[in-house]
Amino acid sequence: MKFLFSVIILTLVHSCTQKYQPIKTSPMENTEAKNNPYYSRTDTAQLNISNEEWKKILAPDLYAIAREAATERAFTGKYNEFDEVGDYYCAVCGNHLFRSTSKFASSCGWPSFFEADKEGVYYKRDTTYGMERVEVLCKRCDSHLGHVFDDGPKPTGLRYCMNSISLEFVADTQK
Repeated sequence: MKFLFSVIILTLVHSCTQKYQPIKTSPMENTEAKNNPYYSRTDTAQLNISNEEWKKILAPDLYAIAREAATERAFTGKYNEFDEVGDYYCAVCGNHLFRSTSKFASSCGWPSFFEADKEGVYYKRDTTYGMERVEVLCKRCDSHLGHVFDDGPKPTGLRYCMNSISLEFVADTQK
């Protein structure tokens, strides 16, 4: 029984981890958009920007997560315990990703959603660390957002486990 409990705890701790050192996130303000000529909340055209170019534009912590699939430390992300009404966009390119009505408290340490914008994300198999996972990426700029698991609530049964730093929130009151 003790062994089973240990396996469950280890699985939960490592379910959203990546191969890089954890990164502490920055404040709520998205300063990336101010210096990013590719950022737009209305343009949905696929971007084909090299990582060399992204590295010149993005802050190092956002670059590490979005372009190198690093992760922020559990329970440190600005949207982990955040409950306002609005929309979540890609912090790299401004593409729409999630609506706040699909966010839920998963207690995994990262903001979690049960549904994504079908036009905002795509999926890729991830077998790092000997685990079988599904990576979630921005459909417009190919940035890493997090992973999706099949242990979420109804109606979808999915848990999109996202890095806060990869997201930008816009409240309905700001639109």
